[in-house]
Amino acid sequence: MFNKILIANRGEIAMRIIRTCKEMGIKTVAVYSKADADSLHVRFADEAVCIGPAPSSESYLKMANIIAAAEITNADAIHPGYGFLSENAKFSEICEEHKIKFIGASPSMINQMGDKASAKATMQAAGVPTIPGSEGIIDSFEEAKKLAVEVGYPVMLKATAGGGGKGMRAVWKPEDLEKAWNSARQEAAAAFGNDGMYMEKLIEEPRHIEIQVVGDSTGKACHLSERDCSIQRRHQKLTEETPSPYMTPELREKMGEAAVKATEFIKYEGAGTIEFLVDKHRNFYFMEMNTRIQVEHPITEQVIDFDLICEQIKVAAGEKISGKNYFPKLHSIECRINAEDPDNDFRPSPGVITTMHFPGGHGVRLDTHVYSGYVIPPHYDSMIAKLITTAQTREGAINKMKRALEEFIIEGVKTTIPFHLKLMSDPAYVEGDYTTKFMEGFRMDD
Repeated sequence: MFNKILIANRGEIAMRIIRTCKEMGIKTVAVYSKADADSLHVRFADEAVCIGPAPSSESYLKMANIIAAAEITNADAIHPGYGFLSENAKFSEICEEHKIKFIGASPSMINQMGDKASAKATMQAAGVPTIPGSEGIIDSFEEAKKLAVEVGYPVMLKATAGGGGKGMRAVWKPEDLEKAWNSARQEAAAAFGNDGMYMEKLIEEPRHIEIQVVGDSTGKACHLSERDCSIQRRHQKLTEETPSPYMTPELREKMGEAAVKATEFIKYEGAGTIEFLVDKHRNFYFMEMNTRIQVEHPITEQVIDFDLICEQIKVAAGEKISGKNYFPKLHSIECRINAEDPDNDFRPSPGVITTMHFPGGHGVRLDTHVYSGYVIPPHYDSMIAKLITTAQTREGAINKMKRALEEFIIEGVKTTIPFHLKLMSDPAYVEGDYTTKFMEGFRMDD
C-alpha cells in the first residue's frame, strides 16, 4: 500500500480523497493555486504545496509543477480526481517515468478510450452495441453527405476530441448538413485543436445512463449498477440518481453484462464508467468511457455501501477486486450545487459566502469544500457542493432532498438550490418521465 498520496486536484473531490486516505492510514499532499490558499483541502491534508497562480493552465494543469511537488514531498502516488489531468495520457506517462503511481488509467488506455472514434471501434470489437454511424473520422463533407443518407436522418455530428457539448451538431434534414459540418469543425478546432468529425444516428428521446465499473490488474472486472444522468443543461449534468426510474431488471442485467464485457475486453484497471444512450424502445448504445472517478460517484456508494475512492487506491496498489456485481438496495439522488444564478440563464456567481448552514439528518450526505467566509474564485468550475439523499424508495429520496434543500442556506452568492427545489416538485421529474431534452422545456418562472 502507498505511504503518501498527492492529490492533483482541488475543491470537494480533493477533500473526498483526503478523507478516504486518512481512514486508510495514508499520508496526503495537497497542491493548490494562489487562489486556493484558504481552501479546506489545503487545511486538512498532511502537507500542502503551492503550484502556481490562479489560472488552471499555470497551476492544476502544470504537469512539471505537480511532479516536482510529488518529488519534494516523497509522494509515491498521485490521485488526479476528475477533470484537470485525470484523463491526460501524457501526465499518466510522466508519472510512470518518475516511478510515481498514477491512480487512474494507463497512457495507452486513456489514448484508446479517450478518442471517441477509436473507443467506438474498440467497443464494436468487444461486441458492445454502438450507435450506427461512421467507422472513424470522416474525411470530407461529401463523405458526410453520403453517410447521412445511409444512416438516415436525423444524425449527430461530433468532434472526435470533443467534450462538454463542443463540436456537436444535430442535423434533422439534408439542407442543414453543410452549415452544421462547417460550424462544428470550426468550434472543435478552436476548443481542442482538432477538427476531426464523426457521425452517428441521432437517438430520439434519449436517456443518459452510465454503468460504474471497476477492473483490476488481472483483467477481472465487475459493475456497480447504473446511474441516470439525463437531467442536463448544455450537456452538463445537473442531477443524477440510482437506480434509474427508466430501468427494468432485464435491462439492468443486459447493460451491466455489456459494461463488464467492455471493461474486461480492454483489460481496464481502476474505476471507470461506461456511458450509454438508451432510446425510447430501451435499446442501449455505447457512448463513451470515462477513465476516472465521476462527479456523481457518491450515489453509487450510498446505495451499495461501497467506498469507490478506497477501491481505486487498492486496485492501483495491486490488490484484486472481489469480482462481484452489485445491485442497488436503496435509492439515492445527487444535486450539484453550483454558484450560478438559475434565474439569469445560470450565470456564474463567484464571490464571498457570507452565511452558510448545512443540511443534516438521516440519509443526507454533503460533499463540499466551502464554508462561511469562503471566497469562490472565478477561475474554476462553479460547482461548490454535492447534496446527496438516500432512502428506501425514490419518493422517499425526493422528499428527503426537498427537505435538505430547504435547510441548505448559502448567502452572499447565487446558487442552484432554487432550481433543484423546483425540479424536485416538477410532475414529470417526480414521475421519472424525463430524457436528456428535459431542460429544453423547463422554466424557472413557470
